[in-house]
Amino acid sequence: MPSLTPLHETYCKWDRSPPSQADVLEGLAQLVSTPLSNVVKNIIQSLQREILLDIFGLSKKKSKEFQKNSYIQKLYQFSYNTLLNYGNYFLAPTLRKIIDQFPNLHDKPLTPKMIFLISALNGVIGDYLLKNHNPLALSTVLYDHYGSLQQGDLSGRVVIFCHGLCMNHLDWTNRNYGGIGEKLLAQRDQNTMLYLHYNTGRRISANGRSLSNLLEDLVKRNPRITSIDLIGHSMGGLVSRSALFYGKQNMHRWFHMAENIVCLGSPHHGAVLERIGFAVQEKVGKLPIVKLAGHIVNIRSDGILDLRHGSVRDDDWEHNHARIGGMDDNRKPAPLPSHINAFMVAGTIEFENKKNRTLKMIGDYLVSVKSAFGEHPNPRFQLKVPESHKAVFYGLNHMEIQYHSSVAEQIAKWFYPHHDELAEEQIRKYLVKLESMEGIAET
Repeated sequence: MPSLTPLHETYCKWDRSPPSQADVLEGLAQLVSTPLSNVVKNIIQSLQREILLDIFGLSKKKSKEFQKNSYIQKLYQFSYNTLLNYGNYFLAPTLRKIIDQFPNLHDKPLTPKMIFLISALNGVIGDYLLKNHNPLALSTVLYDHYGSLQQGDLSGRVVIFCHGLCMNHLDWTNRNYGGIGEKLLAQRDQNTMLYLHYNTGRRISANGRSLSNLLEDLVKRNPRITSIDLIGHSMGGLVSRSALFYGKQNMHRWFHMAENIVCLGSPHHGAVLERIGFAVQEKVGKLPIVKLAGHIVNIRSDGILDLRHGSVRDDDWEHNHARIGGMDDNRKPAPLPSHINAFMVAGTIEFENKKNRTLKMIGDYLVSVKSAFGEHPNPRFQLKVPESHKAVFYGLNHMEIQYHSSVAEQIAKWFYPHHDELAEEQIRKYLVKLESMEGIAET
């Protein structure tokens, strides 16, 4: 399947407010009445061809002749037109009628469930939504710690949280854990937590450019910001690295204000799940059931494809003509800036006292420990992070490392290495003072 995002779309500005509930209805109306159905049409034709080849034993030549038969072509066209007409003449008008009847939907923000669903949709077909200017395509925006759009003046230290594939800015906490933001807020005053929300179906390098531009605008509007830290989960870590790469390339002011980057389970050298998907297609793709599933599996957004090897630069992909298939790693090096403290967190489903080679390779289900640590046999791709800046958490899966209290504790120690020492010193001085007071009272 050809790329869903033309090259020029990658660089286009998509600066607008987050979608409203009216935008969601309009976006759905466009989806059910636009050529997205061509994707479905091509899948059906491909599946039928594989059935003719593998189940009924027809040759490739005969299967093509069958599909070119005028009656079969008319059947295809009739089915396609019926699907498109149903969307055009019934579903889309119904959705737009709701918008007309309830104009206040234009001012209503998305509910958390809507945010969850729209974010997941963007992860799968976000590049298609962007290409077609569908209102469901998410823009790159920042939210504050309480879930509102970032507004007002900022000063001091700012921490930017960048979520992973199909996720959103609300995914940094859960019922059991307050999250990393809560932990860092408790460390000192003049500490601001901001949460990025973006279209994870876009190229990682495109999102990296957008984040870099967003941060440059942020520091220009808020000259009292003193430093910036980046914390990225999974794909978010790659987007953060990409932002640093383009921040340096474009000589942005914020780049020199960046102090720390923390990557949580980020596939710096590829995600296990994405690689396995390609390996299965490559090795056993001739099996009928795999070939049938392959046509559906091939519908991956550009963002998902970038997880194959952990691509963070435009030139990692823009000259690569093979969208699906080839396993070659054509990346260019993207070293971490020398002035930044880089920290890597990995999760693994194996337990510390029960080592298992297979589980170690799988890592946190999606990313191996080596990939999360940026370790690579080729020195050009080594991220060269000191051992003291790496932490592996046993028994935690890919999602848990995003908000687990142990991870939050570790990040706080990295960011504020002397905080615990100062606290202990204050306690010691207090006890000494208390003992002296008790001595005076006895006298």
